[in-house]
Amino acid sequence: MRRKVLSTSLMILLLGTTILGCSSGASTAGDTDKGTPSGSTEATTYPIQTDKTLTYWGEINGNLIGVKNSHSEIPFFQKWQEKTGVPLKFTAPPTGQVRESFNVMLASGDLPDMLEYNFIGDFPGGPEKAINDGYILKLNDLIDQYAPNLKKYLQDNPDIDKMVKTDSGSYYVFPFIRGDEYLRVFQGPIIRKDWLDELGLPVPETIDEWTTTLRAFKEKKGAAAPFSVVSKPRFFNDSGNGAFLGAFGVNRGFYQEDGQVKFGPAEEGFKEYLTLFQEWYKEGLIDKNISTADTKSVDGNLASGATGASVGNAGGGIGKWQPLVEANDPDAVLVAAPYPVLNKGDIPKFGQLNQGYASEGTVAITTAAKDPELAVRMLDYGYSEEGHLFFNFGEEGVSYNMEGDYPKFTDLLLKNPDKLAPAQAISLYARSSYNGPFVQDKRYAEQFFALQTQRDAIDIWKNTQAAKYNLPSITPTPEESSEYATIMNDINTLVDEMTIKIILGNEPVDQFESYVAKMKSLHLDRAIEIQTAALERYNKR
Repeated sequence: MRRKVLSTSLMILLLGTTILGCSSGASTAGDTDKGTPSGSTEATTYPIQTDKTLTYWGEINGNLIGVKNSHSEIPFFQKWQEKTGVPLKFTAPPTGQVRESFNVMLASGDLPDMLEYNFIGDFPGGPEKAINDGYILKLNDLIDQYAPNLKKYLQDNPDIDKMVKTDSGSYYVFPFIRGDEYLRVFQGPIIRKDWLDELGLPVPETIDEWTTTLRAFKEKKGAAAPFSVVSKPRFFNDSGNGAFLGAFGVNRGFYQEDGQVKFGPAEEGFKEYLTLFQEWYKEGLIDKNISTADTKSVDGNLASGATGASVGNAGGGIGKWQPLVEANDPDAVLVAAPYPVLNKGDIPKFGQLNQGYASEGTVAITTAAKDPELAVRMLDYGYSEEGHLFFNFGEEGVSYNMEGDYPKFTDLLLKNPDKLAPAQAISLYARSSYNGPFVQDKRYAEQFFALQTQRDAIDIWKNTQAAKYNLPSITPTPEESSEYATIMNDINTLVDEMTIKIILGNEPVDQFESYVAKMKSLHLDRAIEIQTAALERYNKR
């Protein structure tokens, strides 16, 4: 069945590229075209006049769970069709089951015209393999001919252009792009400022200050879980970007340093981090249920005053938690704390910093697309001047009004009459509060971050050296992908087990070296070799 599906898809792919080749001199999907847009591009007049309906597969944003049941009920998606003139038939995977549903769909061979999916993070082997396997189209010639808005953006922004194509130069999606540096940092440590003031303590900067602070929260404020953070889907999930680990010079993944690719959990700094957190846990400074803490339990701990510090987003963290803590204590104030360091005045080595190109919310055109040109013209709308305003702010006169040159959200979004939170209301009418095929506008965040503490948080959290050490969006080759995925599946499982056992005190820190030896027996060196080769290819793009 699988063989038949692939065979059919590849036949469609070959047919599609043959047709494109006849009309434009296009290259085939498997060639080595470097992909720099060139030549003439046809402008599209919206709404497009068509009698065709295209099919679209993608998840409904989590902000709208419980608010709307389907894409067809959401005003943004209704207007998107109206503005582009292209009718869409949507299919959405169940919440939290995107990968599973995606794999079932691929196995069925019943592909839609367009797929909204993370082909770097969630497709084994990455986007080049998805093209080579015959699932999605290489878009170089289609963008060159029918996507003038995206083409111009990429030509004007070569740093982004480098990120959105593969090592061989293939464009594979209509990308989600964070259009300003301000939008790339949005997460970090968060702490109860009112408690600090009451206790006469400063916002902690060093690990020693954090220890003092958490002890005071426990002993003088009665906090049962002074520090708590979400551990789903991985243990200490929101610390994975470097919160607390970064103080010891490591993160939880691969990074680059002195010309070498390194894996944080195999470095000595990770042992020092485990030592600290084992001590904190033993002393009762960490949530005793930390290994199973999910969003709901962390929300509850903060709301009840059991927790005084966590790691979260400016929007979904401070923005969500501030009303919760205020409901229990009107004087409660949550503020951002800088990423911790060992010595006062040091700049943290790691912290959350996303790339300008985010692989989430991107849209590919499948090999089964009945009219790839129409799909490209439709998707290119998001990068037009009108589409930029629509994707970021929604419908003028409804969800925003122009005040001079500034698109100002209306009260429908910021003070919703149905008591929807701003994140929910914005998600009904625009996509700026999450992602999609468009360029995100800083002016959305300036309004979404309604609290001064949220706006201050971005400046506090951005003061790290993450840009120097983080790896760009690199991928293994299709040939390396299965081997790499197998190695890292085993190693990440081992890292999570090791972290939990040592922090909870079920194993001594002295076991760290034996865990590193196990990582090497699972071929960590080969994984580093693959990552190094991928980084070298990226640097040559």
